[in-house]
Amino acid sequence: MQTILGANGQIAEELARELHSNYTTDIRLVSRTPKKVNATDELFAANLLDAGAACKAVAGSDIAYLTVGLPMNAQMWAEQFPVIMRHVIDACKKHQCKLVFFDNTYMYAKTDEPQTEESPFVPVGQKSTVRAEMTAMLLAEMNNKTIEAVICRAPEFYGPGKTKSITNSLIFDNIRQHKKLKVPLKDNTLRTLIWTPDASRAMALIGNTPDAYNQTWHLPCDDNRLTYKALINLASEVYQQQFDYTVLKIWMFKLGSLFSRQAKELQELLPRYKYDNIFISEKFKKRFPDFKCTIYQEGITRIMNEQKRK
Repeated sequence: MQTILGANGQIAEELARELHSNYTTDIRLVSRTPKKVNATDELFAANLLDAGAACKAVAGSDIAYLTVGLPMNAQMWAEQFPVIMRHVIDACKKHQCKLVFFDNTYMYAKTDEPQTEESPFVPVGQKSTVRAEMTAMLLAEMNNKTIEAVICRAPEFYGPGKTKSITNSLIFDNIRQHKKLKVPLKDNTLRTLIWTPDASRAMALIGNTPDAYNQTWHLPCDDNRLTYKALINLASEVYQQQFDYTVLKIWMFKLGSLFSRQAKELQELLPRYKYDNIFISEKFKKRFPDFKCTIYQEGITRIMNEQKRK
């Protein structure tokens, strides 16, 4: 059995579909209120903040995927994410279950230095510190050989369905709502974005490749990195309409943070938009040369078609 812990988000849903299509139909979906993605899915309601519930959720599993997401709330992250990680690690150790951890890049330095699996953690801010703490907790167990685990790290998302990211909310959600598009800080810095279904497909592949374990992997992205200006121009071509946009300056976010908790929570992440974001996934591409990344034009076309259907 393969179990997805935190099964309601876009990454988890795509992962469930990929596992069902290509690896196993014996899938357990775990969250507080799980919902089936495939007809054969087993649903298991659990709060992973409860050690006993986490243990029962993992029991009988060969592989567990930790894809839990929390609202953009620094205090909640600090209080809950490390506890969830501890409980999941302990559960996997007890049941001799492999663990696949879906990680992000918050702990990397917010500079234009290329990011590889060997890049040092330079967390600045509470959310970045929490993510570094979670990953360090798992790395310690991996280094001590107390658990068979793998870390799958992804940069910022863009994608269909319930994909949540700054890019989706400021650009593609605004297209859907017929609002003016917004760009954080600069429109001329290169961005590395991962198509959410690609992230899930790659994570399933790694999870089902025995020799991929006990390592960190950067998940694969289209290496044709675009600036936000170029991304919006491409979207204009795909949608066949000209999209205008506003570049939001740092003072605008600071002003907005006085009235909006979401704007306040974004403050910590904004510095990464001042610089080129060069996320390197060559390790994955060399190991899995047949994996096809979704190019931006294809991804934007799929978003457009989904919006039209709705």
